[in-house]
Amino acid sequence: MSRLVVCPTPIGNLEDITLRVLTALRDADVVACEDTRHTQGLLKRHGISATLISYHEHNERARAGELVERMQAGATVALVSDAGMPLVNDPGYDLVQATIAAGLTVEVLPGPSATITALVASGLPNDVWRFAGFLPRKAGPLREVFTAPETVVAFESPRRVGASLKILAELDPERPAAVCRELTKLHEEIVRGSAQELAAKYAGEDPRGEIVLVVGGAPELTGLDPKAVAAVKLLVDAGARSKTAAKVVSELTGAPSNELYRALLT
Repeated sequence: MSRLVVCPTPIGNLEDITLRVLTALRDADVVACEDTRHTQGLLKRHGISATLISYHEHNERARAGELVERMQAGATVALVSDAGMPLVNDPGYDLVQATIAAGLTVEVLPGPSATITALVASGLPNDVWRFAGFLPRKAGPLREVFTAPETVVAFESPRRVGASLKILAELDPERPAAVCRELTKLHEEIVRGSAQELAAKYAGEDPRGEIVLVVGGAPELTGLDPKAVAAVKLLVDAGARSKTAAKVVSELTGAPSNELYRALLT
């Protein structure tokens, strides 16, 4: 039966692939993948021969139409990314949308996910959480992400993890977090601690490999005098820097400067 089969692939260890995914890749008429060389290595590891076609962020719109036409002609298409579940910060959205619009079947198989693996490994609350994709590079939007009341899971560049943790520590030095590196690979590492501890560790260190950062939810702001918060906002509106305004009002009122600072972002 013609359909699109979304197939999650290993995030590191090539053994982390389900029997259903292997069957789907073996039976597909064509496998759409980010990097044909990368996928060819995975298929070779499991003794599978398949017809591959490139499907990545630079050609996904054009390829989506082509692949839908193939399915309309009776083909089964398997969609993979280089690692993990397609569409989750990877190409595939346009193809899924086009397949649905054409009235064709979309079958999604379960499998490896760096976000879920990191969330569980972090030891942080996972009853309510949010995925932030790749963390913003600009400080303002990054601070907004870190004020979320639920646990946040995000991807981060090894070159920027220290800077991001520094901003988190400025907001809330005691916030629990975990840096999850090279998940499922030979050099897997999970480093847990407070924002202050992790910021100090990675201040002069650029960890190697792929990073997933998990951050505990921001605590509720309690006990802040509304007048103190208003005073901070007035100073900022008058041209003062946010951190300077929070520090000045903290010294005058005794309210924690980090909470006053976070109050500006909520």
